Amino acid sequence: MGGLSIWHWLIVLVIVVLVFGTKRLGNIGKDLGEAVKGFKKGMNDDEKDKPKAQLPDETRREETRRDESTTSQRDDSNDRTPR
Repeated sequence: MGGLSIWHWLIVLVIVVLVFGTKRLGNIGKDLGEAVKGFKKGMNDDEKDKPKAQLPDETRREETRRDESTTSQRDDSNDRTPR
């Protein structure tokens, strides 16, 4: 009375196939496999996008200045409200 035997699982499998049909179960399996592949690819792409090493201080300062100047330019161009 403890666990489920192989016969219980076979009966459940037959009932599931009868209810959903083999075509729909095949599509579900295919979709699930594609989702797992996409997830793995996304995880690998994320690791490739990471920088290998930290940028030197000089380079970081230049990038910060450049980002600040583009941000302030965008803020000025968006501020076209009549006064």
